[in-house]
Amino acid sequence: MTLFANILVVLVAILHAGFLALEMFFWDHPFGRKRFKMTPEYSKASASLAANQGLYNGFLAAGLVWGLVTGDASIKIFFLVCVVIAGIFGGLTARRTILYVQALPGLLALLAVYFS
Repeated sequence: MTLFANILVVLVAILHAGFLALEMFFWDHPFGRKRFKMTPEYSKASASLAANQGLYNGFLAAGLVWGLVTGDASIKIFFLVCVVIAGIFGGLTARRTILYVQALPGLLALLAVYFS
């Protein structure tokens, strides 16, 4: 069960590294604008906010990697709880799909780590 839990944690960390890249580096580019259905004007105006958000996603990914490297379940649990809370908040305030893309994978990994 621990191997399965760690695989889920790796997947959540990869997701958040991807969010970092999208929000920090591709927000004001055609790929980011298409992904979030933004106009060039909106993506340019909101790029610094998105970069800040991307940095936080990078911290979540780094924390999950830290937990994996040390093997400390409490570190993984802490960062997975942060992922789930951020996903729920984003799903309720920004886009409902965030619940499925961020909160659900985080919750599944959290349950797997907790019960392993």
